[in-house]
Amino acid sequence: MTPTMIVLIAGLVVVLTAVYISWRAGRLDRMHIRLELAREALDAALMRRRAVVLELAGSRLLDPATSLVLAAAAHEARMAGPEDREHAESDLSGALRAAVDQERFTEKLSESPGGQALLEELGAAVAKVVYSRRFYNSAVGVTRTAQRRWLARVLRLAGHTEYPQFFEIDDNPPATMATE
Repeated sequence: MTPTMIVLIAGLVVVLTAVYISWRAGRLDRMHIRLELAREALDAALMRRRAVVLELAGSRLLDPATSLVLAAAAHEARMAGPEDREHAESDLSGALRAAVDQERFTEKLSESPGGQALLEELGAAVAKVVYSRRFYNSAVGVTRTAQRRWLARVLRLAGHTEYPQFFEIDDNPPATMATE
């Protein structure tokens, strides 16, 4: 082998290595963007569910006790700080299940003017939370796996971004609104 050939091979190896590292860094960046978008979609779905629950609670279609429980749970979820948010959203899910799973709840609400539309909107909002959380947690899992790879750790391809955390809440829908 001639010295020129050795230099060309070494240069090719360096270029290919740089291209691969650049590709991995770009992929990790796209994962973080996807993660941010998934988080925003989850936040929007949770906000929509709270809004529909508050609308239902203020509709005067429910008994006062059920309205108060739903409104209080939605308010607590809205006001919760980052560290208490998962717990407050889980409490809202529980309150919603307790209200909707009452005997003849959906039948009575469907018979009321505007009640059927509220039920459909609530069902869509609950389903959206379930799907958005699954999508977000899937994005977190993929991003965490990519960040754990040795190349990403050694070269700090993720920069100084925080390690993404799963969003774990009890988002089981009421039995009459089950999504699966």
